[in-house]
Amino acid sequence: MAIQVDSTLEAADLRPLLDNFFENTAPKIERLNEDWDPAKGSPVFTHAGRYTARGWTEWTQGFQYGCQILQYDATGDERFLKLGRENTRRYMAPHVSHIGVHDHGFNNVSTYGNLRRLAREGRMSADQGEMDFYEMALKTSGAVQASRWSKIHDGTGYICSFNGPQSLFSDTIRSCRALVLAHQLGHVLMGEGDRKISLLGRAIEHAHNTSRYNVYFGERRDTYDVRGRVVHESIFNMNDGAYRCPSTQQGYSPFTTWTRGHSWIVCGYAEELEAMAVIPDADLEPFGGRAQVEEMLRRTAVAAADFYLANTPTDGIPYWDTGAPGLAHMPDHLDKPAQIDNPYEPVDSSSAAITAQGLLRLGRVLGKEGEGKQYYQAGLTAARTLFSPDYASPNPDHHGILLHSIYHRPNGWDYIPEGKQIPQGEACMWGDYHAMELAVYLMREIEGGPYIAFFDQ
Repeated sequence: MAIQVDSTLEAADLRPLLDNFFENTAPKIERLNEDWDPAKGSPVFTHAGRYTARGWTEWTQGFQYGCQILQYDATGDERFLKLGRENTRRYMAPHVSHIGVHDHGFNNVSTYGNLRRLAREGRMSADQGEMDFYEMALKTSGAVQASRWSKIHDGTGYICSFNGPQSLFSDTIRSCRALVLAHQLGHVLMGEGDRKISLLGRAIEHAHNTSRYNVYFGERRDTYDVRGRVVHESIFNMNDGAYRCPSTQQGYSPFTTWTRGHSWIVCGYAEELEAMAVIPDADLEPFGGRAQVEEMLRRTAVAAADFYLANTPTDGIPYWDTGAPGLAHMPDHLDKPAQIDNPYEPVDSSSAAITAQGLLRLGRVLGKEGEGKQYYQAGLTAARTLFSPDYASPNPDHHGILLHSIYHRPNGWDYIPEGKQIPQGEACMWGDYHAMELAVYLMREIEGGPYIAFFDQ
């Protein structure tokens, strides 16, 4: 067994859970803003209910301020718009020009991008100078991200992770939104000799190589593996650009699936597939044309989504890695709801929040009453669990919004409560942000509001 998809569930059925969710998030967001000193770095994950920093990369600051913006988006409470606007203006500029990370879509589209989107929707007032400010940030962010480029043996390339030029992360597919949005704004990356480099082209090329090396399809090179499985990282020899091996930073092994890495694939490819629908044919022609690009994105998203549906417990919440060793002591773990309080392996709600949004988007693209129905309904099923009191924290004394997230199990960074054997009960900034983004998506569905997307529609 795997996810028990509720085919009768409708977005409107989740309205009471969502209303309660946004009532609980407001004081948490305000409190974190008051308690947190940005000089410490970015809040990353909670330790006994309090957010802490982790000086690895500062990839979560945009999620903190993005939560403020999304709270306004959902409720219209001007206090949160003021916080998100001011914090973006005051603190986010270094992320725009950050040459050392693969996180531009996380930090900058979540802040500058959300503010620009709200202004374009008429949800907030912004004069031309403010819009120019957001658009210049987004253009620069997309170009800087695209410049972090590694070439491989066939002349194509990918955006390399913060680990170095040899490293292709699955996470980065969602940062490609920065490139696509900058392209829509008419921007290019300028190279040597004033060569114009297409940001759309680099996003497509990165997506193609991520699909080619990080996602398995059970055929040709992948005959030994399972269709839809995802590896966190691929390693290349930078002397000749040859593919060397699968790897992982945060998963159990290169031959198991770290579920948050998998979630970036489901969500990232579904979003890029949506975006291609509004990109002109002429823009896609140099990169294989619409049919070829959309087929690559669709094939990858569907394979990964199918794997998720088949390898996740009945309520839609995964364990942190589908091959985590302790699951051998839980042979029926896929036949019941995810067990938060078990002695073997932790669940990861942040993976579910990211994937649920991807499933909803994929279902919409494929047709909610046709080919895409099982994906859309699976997204609703997982969302129903996530917004229940077991996961959506009602405790005003806990900084976190979405409980039972995992950051870095191999490094031992996650807090284990006294008397427990595994991490549980804690939150992370990306889990909180993606839970809020998922909730706003569903509220728009329920209320018939403008469709929420990172790109211009």
